[in-house]
Amino acid sequence: MEKRIYYHDTDAGGVVYYGNYLKYLEESRTEFLEKKGLSVAQLHRSGFFYAVRKCSLTYRSPARYGDTIVCDARLKEVTAAQLIFEQTIHDKASGRLLVEAQVNLVSLTKDFKPTAIPEAIKAKLQ
Repeated sequence: MEKRIYYHDTDAGGVVYYGNYLKYLEESRTEFLEKKGLSVAQLHRSGFFYAVRKCSLTYRSPARYGDTIVCDARLKEVTAAQLIFEQTIHDKASGRLLVEAQVNLVSLTKDFKPTAIPEAIKAKLQ
C-alpha cells in the first residue's frame, strides 16, 4: 500500500508523528485482508472481531512531509486464535526502511471473548 505524507501527518519537527505509523500499519493489514477476500465489515457482521493483542515497533528512519511511503503486511503465522503479522514501512523513492513491526491480532466473538479462528477464514488466508 502506498501513502503520501501530508502536513497533518507530521509533528512540530516536520517528521511523521510516531503514532501515525500505527494507522498506516492498520491500513496495510486491512488491504492485505481485503486482497484475500476478507472484508473487516463482513467479519464484524458475521460476529467476529480482530483486535490488536500485541504490537512491537522499531523505528529506523523518519518519513517527512511530501514523502511517499510503502506499507507492507505479511502474515507470519496463524495460531488457533491469532493472526501474527510482520510489517514494514519503506520510503518509496529511496527504499529506506522506516519502520519494522510485528502485530498480533486475536480473534474475538461479538462479546469480545477470545475464540478460534474459523476454518473458512483460515482457508482464505492460505
